[in-house]
Amino acid sequence: MDERRTELHDLRVVVDRIEGRSVCGMAPGDHLDVTCSSRISIPEGKHFCLYALSAVLPLLPAAQRAVDPGDWLATDNEVACPDPDERLIMRIERTGRTSIPTEELT
Repeated sequence: MDERRTELHDLRVVVDRIEGRSVCGMAPGDHLDVTCSSRISIPEGKHFCLYALSAVLPLLPAAQRAVDPGDWLATDNEVACPDPDERLIMRIERTGRTSIPTEELT
């Protein structure tokens, strides 16, 4: 019997720009990576603001999946941090694909 597999995109969340005053200590180019469905990694010596992360987290599972070219997720990839003074804008990028046995996913 063939093993069922789920194809997911690996993602990078990048600080694209800060339109206000930076209070979280992040700068454009800072990033985190999401791989193997649920693994988040941050480059050594760096950090990622918890509030910025909270804004982007709900979109990550959808961004990992294939979507119809007409779907808004296929083209809209910017997310704003909830801090109105900072106005930190992040960009979700697809960086690769991972094939995972479906039985290993919850």
